[in-house]
Amino acid sequence: MNGPLQGAEPVAAGTEVTAFHGIAVESLRAQSQALMSMSERLGSEFDAAVDLILGCSGRVIICGMGKSGLVGKKIAATLASTGTPSFFLHPAEAFHGDLGMITPDDVVVLISYSGETAEVTQLLPSLKRFGNPIISMLGNHESTLAEHSDVVLDIAVEREVCPNNLAPTTSTMATMGMGDALAVALIEARNFKPMDFARYHPGGSLGRRLLTRVRDAMTTQLPIVKPSAAVHECLFTMTSGRMGLALLMEEGHLVGIVTDGDLRRAMLRENNLLGKSVADFASTKPICVDANALLVEAEELMRQQKVRVLVVTGTREDESAVVGLLEIFD
Repeated sequence: MNGPLQGAEPVAAGTEVTAFHGIAVESLRAQSQALMSMSERLGSEFDAAVDLILGCSGRVIICGMGKSGLVGKKIAATLASTGTPSFFLHPAEAFHGDLGMITPDDVVVLISYSGETAEVTQLLPSLKRFGNPIISMLGNHESTLAEHSDVVLDIAVEREVCPNNLAPTTSTMATMGMGDALAVALIEARNFKPMDFARYHPGGSLGRRLLTRVRDAMTTQLPIVKPSAAVHECLFTMTSGRMGLALLMEEGHLVGIVTDGDLRRAMLRENNLLGKSVADFASTKPICVDANALLVEAEELMRQQKVRVLVVTGTREDESAVVGLLEIFD
């Protein structure tokens, strides 16, 4: 379809983008205020919802129609990926056979801003007959859905940011926010850790990082010098190694490490530095990590120690043997 929509006013040539920028700013501010207002109203009903889910031996089933359903799919996906088994059930499909997916052990979360969405409310008799606890997310506490819910989570907003106050915008954001709040509370309650997250995300970059061991990411090309080596010799080794450091090894044992930072600092206080022994400027307590440690643990150690390279140690025969270097840029 070419040209402007019928009945729409065309944008005048030369209209400044800043006018639309201002609309966007107002929209974002209004939505942030709606979230703040929702957070201030939150009370014991939220704790009750979390307790219901924690006590559930089955799954959390999310159900909503239209835009609420699209948000519901995201909520179900977030819960499932963070330790709370969950799936989305389309209310219309449920009424035509998919109710068989629900077991008596499941908790059902029904989303309807008005609380009167026909496809959602028509499920209530069946859910009551099955005995499933019902958590609702709605904006109307005088609605049919509110009346028949075990727990009501208030997602009411003053108005939509849609200029006509019609398109679900602020209300869907509030629903999303409430779903994320539930997920975060359940993550805390279940003590869900990064390694747990990685088990559900093995194909993503985050999952790979959390599951990768140091030995899988280290380099085995080691810049090695003897403690008796002169600084100028060490500089050649450091340059060829391209890691900004050299390992001081004596008879196969690590006795120290020297970095380009060590040598720069030494240059400020020493004369004729190049001819001196590198051992005079080395650290005798290098920071090491075991080859079998997780990469995420190594990254945390780097942050704590404020270093960018770790010495990797550990073989079956000798746990202190140097086997590599680990450098993480990102």
